[in-house]
Amino acid sequence: MAMKVKLPVGIENFEEIRTAGFYYVDKTGLIRDLLENYGKVNLFTRPRRFGKTLNMSMLKYFFEYGHDRGLFNGLDISGEKELCDRYMGNFPVISISLKGVGGKSIGAARRWLCSIIGNEALRFSFLAESVNLSETERQQYKKLIALSGDGNFAIPDGGLEESLFRLSWLVQKHYGKKVIMLIDEYDVPLDKAYQAGYYDEMVDLIRSMFSQALKTNDSLQFAVLTGCLQIAKESIFTGLNNFNVMSVRDVHFNEYFGFTDREVREMLAYYDRTEKYAVIKEWYDGYQFGNLEIYCPWDVISYCYALKMNPSAPPQNYWVNTSSNDIIRRFVSKAKGSARNEIEVLIAGGSISKEIWQELTYQDLDSDVENLWGILYTTGYLTRHGEDADGRTSLVIPNKEIRMIFIRQIQEWFKEETVRDGEKLKRFCKAFEENDTTAIEEGFTSFLKKTISIRDTSVKRERKENFYHGILLGLLGNMDDWSVMSNAEAGDGYTDIAIEIEEKETGIVIELKYAENADFETACRKALQQIRDRNYEDLLIRDGMRTIYRYGIACYKKRCKVISG
Repeated sequence: MAMKVKLPVGIENFEEIRTAGFYYVDKTGLIRDLLENYGKVNLFTRPRRFGKTLNMSMLKYFFEYGHDRGLFNGLDISGEKELCDRYMGNFPVISISLKGVGGKSIGAARRWLCSIIGNEALRFSFLAESVNLSETERQQYKKLIALSGDGNFAIPDGGLEESLFRLSWLVQKHYGKKVIMLIDEYDVPLDKAYQAGYYDEMVDLIRSMFSQALKTNDSLQFAVLTGCLQIAKESIFTGLNNFNVMSVRDVHFNEYFGFTDREVREMLAYYDRTEKYAVIKEWYDGYQFGNLEIYCPWDVISYCYALKMNPSAPPQNYWVNTSSNDIIRRFVSKAKGSARNEIEVLIAGGSISKEIWQELTYQDLDSDVENLWGILYTTGYLTRHGEDADGRTSLVIPNKEIRMIFIRQIQEWFKEETVRDGEKLKRFCKAFEENDTTAIEEGFTSFLKKTISIRDTSVKRERKENFYHGILLGLLGNMDDWSVMSNAEAGDGYTDIAIEIEEKETGIVIELKYAENADFETACRKALQQIRDRNYEDLLIRDGMRTIYRYGIACYKKRCKVISG
C-alpha cells in the first residue's frame, strides 16, 4: 500500500506544503475569483484558524517574481492558462503579517512594526544598489532597514507611517511594475492595543499607514488584507474607494476559507477514516459562510492527524487551544437579564435573532452588550442560521466544540464570581460535611440563580447533568483541605463526585440527576439508589474514611433538591 502524504498540522507556508509532501486542499480558485472580481483593496474577514494565512502565502507564491511555477501544477488554477500566463510570477509582492504587533505600550508596538517592515524590506536588499533608483532613493531604502545600537530595526521617527508606501514606491520604480500588497491579520494590532490601553494611538498609526499605502499609492496594483473583524471604515480606512469587503455573510469566495463537506469527505477517504465522518461533522462543522456550510480546517486536520496515530482517538477541542477565548469571558461577564437568557437558549441548541453590525470599532465592544453578538458571530463563536421575518440574523452555536468552549468559560467565570463571596462559599461546602441538606439545597439554588444554566429543551439528559456536575464540582473544588474527585472509579462504576476530608476521616459521595418534568423526589431517590447499587462508597472506605455521607441531588433549570441517605 502506498504511503500517505503528511497532514499539514500548523503548516502555513504554501511552498512547504507543495514541496515537502503535505496534503493540500486546493484553494487556488481564490486566485481566479480575486482577479475576475477585481478590487483595488480587498478585505477577507474570517475567524482564526480558517486558512487565511495559508491563502495569503499561496497568493504570494503565485504572483511574485522568481517563484517556481511548478508549485501550482495539477491544481485548479493551472487550468486557467491565459490567466497564468498573464499573472503568474509577473509582479513584485510586499507581504507582511501584523499578527505579532503588540506590547504593553505604543512604543513597544511600534518597535514590533519596525521589525516586521524592516525584515520585509530586507527581501529587497538589491534596492540599496539599484541603478533604477537615485542616490536619494537608495538612501530612503537604507532608512527602512537601518538598525539601532541594540541591533533592532529602527525606522526613523515619522518614517514608520509612510514605510509601506515608501517601500512599494521604491520597489515599483526598480521593477517598472506596480506592486501587489498582502497584509495578513490587519486587525491584531488594534485588538492588542485596545486590551493594553493605547488604542487611540494605534488607530492613528494604522490609519496613517493604510491611507498612504492603500489610498494614495500610484505604485499599488492591488492589495489583499485579512483579519477576524471588519473594523469600521471611518476608523482606519477613511476615504478608500473601490474597497471590497468579503465577510462570512458573502456568497462570493465562501468556499476558500475552511473546508467544504466534499473536501472533508475526500480527506477522510484518502486516510481511510470515513467511519469518523459523523463525529467530525458533529464537532467541527456548522459554520455558515455565504450559502455554504463550512468545517474548521484546523480542527479537521488536527483530528485526522490524531486518528493516523490512534484510530480510536476521541475528538478534542483543538480550536480552543489557539487563543485565550477572552471574548466569551468578556461577554459572559457583561451579560445580564435577557442576554443571559439568550445564552441559555444557545447552549441548549436553540437560536436567537439579532441585528448584526459588522462594522465596529473596538470602543463599541464595551459600549453595549448587543455589539458583542456581532463580534461573537464574526470571530466564529456563533454562526448564521438564516434570517427571520424582520431580516435579523438568526444565530446558533455552530458545533459541539464551540458549545463546550461556552460552557467552560461560563464555569470559569462562575467560579471566579463565587470565590469573591468566600464566606458564603465556605458555608455551602461545610454543609456537606455537616450533613445539612437544607443548607446545601438553599446554597446550591442560590448559586444556580447567579449563573447561566441549561434550558429544558431537547438537549440530551446527559448534557444537562454534566452542566450541573461542572457547576457543583467548581464550587466544591475551592476547599483546599478537601480531596475532590470527579468521575472516579469506585465500586462497580464511576461516581459523579467523591470527596475525602482526611483530617476528619470523612467521605462524601454525590450523584447528580436531571429532574425530568421537575420530579425532584424521584430523581433524588434514583441517585441514592445508584450510589448503593454500585457501591460507590467502597473507594472512600478503602482510603480510611470512617464517616460516609451520601447525597442524591436533582436539578431542574435553576432549582435543586438534596436528599441524604
